[in-house]
Amino acid sequence: MTSDPVAASGGAASLLAARRATRLIFLVSGIAMSTWAPMVPYVKVRLGLDDAQLGAALLAFGGGSMLSMPFVGWLAHRLGNRTVIMSAGLLMCLALPVLAQVSSVAMLVGTLLYFGVMLGAVDVAMNAYAVEVERRSGDRLMSGFHGLFSVGGLSGAALLSALLALGLALPGAAIMVAIMLALTVLWLRNGLHDNVSATDVDIGERSRLGMPHTRAWLLGLMCFVSFMAEGAMLDWSAVFLRDVRGVASTSAGFGYACFSVAMAAGRFSGDRLIARHGPAWAVRVGAGLAVAGFLLVASVPLTAAALLGFVLIGLGASNIVPVMFSAAGRLSGTPPAVSIATATTLGYVGLLSGPALIGFVAHASSLSVAFVAVAGLLVLVGLSARMVR
Repeated sequence: MTSDPVAASGGAASLLAARRATRLIFLVSGIAMSTWAPMVPYVKVRLGLDDAQLGAALLAFGGGSMLSMPFVGWLAHRLGNRTVIMSAGLLMCLALPVLAQVSSVAMLVGTLLYFGVMLGAVDVAMNAYAVEVERRSGDRLMSGFHGLFSVGGLSGAALLSALLALGLALPGAAIMVAIMLALTVLWLRNGLHDNVSATDVDIGERSRLGMPHTRAWLLGLMCFVSFMAEGAMLDWSAVFLRDVRGVASTSAGFGYACFSVAMAAGRFSGDRLIARHGPAWAVRVGAGLAVAGFLLVASVPLTAAALLGFVLIGLGASNIVPVMFSAAGRLSGTPPAVSIATATTLGYVGLLSGPALIGFVAHASSLSVAFVAVAGLLVLVGLSARMVR
């Protein structure tokens, strides 16, 4: 296996193809994940689930991703990121039509678990491949890649909703989206090349045994906090606007929309800023903006202030995770896929458990206090920024 997955396969043209393919797989992954969101109300009604039952079933989705990631890191290192991306990417598409037609709770849980495993596999492999493309390019690219994932997250739900609005039945709409995504994965296969082999990197005894570098765990903890902040916006921004600021339920979703658009914008401008000022600066400034956003949301009793705070949180959090993944993929002594799997797994733990922890704190005190607590954790991330140099 070649030690140069892009340059050795055709020089500059191959490198451009690899960059294009990496952008596309991030976009495909974002679309696939967000396509599930409009299906949730249909599945809930069809299976007659209450909120608690649905919430329990949804744990299978994140749990599948989280459980698969450590194994996928080892697998991607052994077989190559390209193999994992292609295989898991195609298998991921199969889940969408099934989810649109599940007829029992057991079938729902099993399909969500399968979907989570495949999405987790794509997530680890595409980030590990992105680190290698970034290294071979000599440019900062990771934030832009994640920006396309954010675009996919915004457009996937919109695409399925548009197909449903045109009169298509849910299974038919899901099949159309799945076919489109599968064809995209097949089309980009020629732009992907095998990653570094085990003999081409300095791997210590611990990495041979599958144990990542200590710094990978520390970077993962920083991802945990950043993902917790994202989870807070996903699950609690609308609740905060409705219950604390008195915004109508029909308008409460604008908070998350502000956060999402700001995060996408921050990621598309992030590579240029990181190249100019450095990754440690990006983490410090990003954490500072997110802290200011959470404090503004929690302390100023105005809806406009809350929306501005959500924008600041989106801008601040936008580049923390891409920088962490890039730093994890560059650690010596551990294969990139293994380090990134560690950071990603801890990040998903934050995304899944963070909203629940916020709920516990909010129940004991208030949602504003819970947001302040998240701000305190982000302060620690900012203080640890030099770790990514």
